[in-house]
Amino acid sequence: METNQMKELNKITYGAKIIANCTGLNHEGEGICKITGIKDGQEIENYVLFVNNMLPGEKGQIEIGKIHKSYGYANLLKVFSDKKSPNRVVPFCKHYESCGGCNIMHLDYKAQLEFKKDMIVETLKKIGGFSNPIVNTVLGMQNPNYYRNKVQVPFRELNFKVNCGFFAKESHHIIPIDECLIQPQLTTDIIKFIRNICNEFKIEGYNETNHSGLIRHVLIRTNHTLDEIMIVLVLTKAILNDKEKLIHKIINRYKNVKSIIINVNDKLGNTILGDKCITIYGNDYITDELCGLKFRIDAKSFYQINHTQTEVLYNKIIEIGKFNTEDVIIDAYCGIGTIGLIASKYAKEVLAVEIVEEAIYNAKINAKNNNITNVTFECNKAEEQIIKWANENKKIDAIIVDPPRKGCDQKLLNTIDLMKIPKIIYISCNPSTLARDLKILVEKDYDIIQIQPIDMFPYTSNVECVVCLKRR
Repeated sequence: METNQMKELNKITYGAKIIANCTGLNHEGEGICKITGIKDGQEIENYVLFVNNMLPGEKGQIEIGKIHKSYGYANLLKVFSDKKSPNRVVPFCKHYESCGGCNIMHLDYKAQLEFKKDMIVETLKKIGGFSNPIVNTVLGMQNPNYYRNKVQVPFRELNFKVNCGFFAKESHHIIPIDECLIQPQLTTDIIKFIRNICNEFKIEGYNETNHSGLIRHVLIRTNHTLDEIMIVLVLTKAILNDKEKLIHKIINRYKNVKSIIINVNDKLGNTILGDKCITIYGNDYITDELCGLKFRIDAKSFYQINHTQTEVLYNKIIEIGKFNTEDVIIDAYCGIGTIGLIASKYAKEVLAVEIVEEAIYNAKINAKNNNITNVTFECNKAEEQIIKWANENKKIDAIIVDPPRKGCDQKLLNTIDLMKIPKIIYISCNPSTLARDLKILVEKDYDIIQIQPIDMFPYTSNVECVVCLKRR
């Protein structure tokens, strides 16, 4: 009896092919299928499988890959023609199926924006404990292509030649790319040209297995008009033979290259940039204009990768912040000063803090170059510096926080509460840590006034949010 039943049920094993229905999307944009089957000799109901490229409402054949205790992963083999989602589109990138750069290009762009809003709502419910969070419609792009101003491409050794491209999904296998529709074609051309130069001059690509070779990555930064380009060659050592010939070839072909830098990374692991940068041509920075101000950006600067949407984001910060010319504003995690300098026009004074010395150095230069005198920059931990300002009897009217993906330090949130800062503008690229921190702030007597998502990363499941909170 038990044997017959086991034969009738799906086998939850690696490589098993089954028919499944997709009921939703997870935060990575993968389809969610729940099946009943036999796993390790036991019958399991509603076992969750996350399926690449499958959309809600679809029925199709999937093949099980990785298996964990309560969930697993599967690949979509085919969708039954009468069960295709109306939101399914044919990805316009020929590398989409293999490249790991984009993950929701098979979803109509309008539906991508709806998915991101729903994902934020669900994350706020599950992690933040909010019963009915009100989230605005995601602000999308009119033309969501070729938007990246920063690209990091791995260079690897393959059959005694240099190969470059993007990593395949969930692997370090290189997928050679001759075009990428989320970065400028000029950037792609430069990457391919540098690959050819490496092969011409016998520059060895990196071998992850034995930690050998010279060139690990090439990083390209551009400004939004593409008239200033930075090339960063990430090498395992600072010595580069035929350096002058390489420089000559690049600048002779690409007149807008203003900076070529060697970054030395001799460490094991996946970290792209090392600590040491050596400028071998031009400046150690490029300049971009954002919201009417000019900013210098070096090889390691944090700078939003989508110029069009960054202006949307920063204008939204000013709009929902409703600052006035008597306000004193703190800009925490200020980086090279972009947000604080843009906000300075609407405030009496901006106090900006960042722990990275190079960022503060550039921030001060950016202030000087834009003739802005009402911003003070300090290199310190945000929570420690805020207390210092408090001890100087600074009356703080608002704080802007733009933390990394891990979210705000708990000490900073406690300090904000201790200072009873009336208004918080929180910018986040990670809904999970945003939900966690919003829960803490609401428990500390702050009310959420507005949650506005911005589509900073089209064709991916990532999304930027700006949230306004006020103290009760």
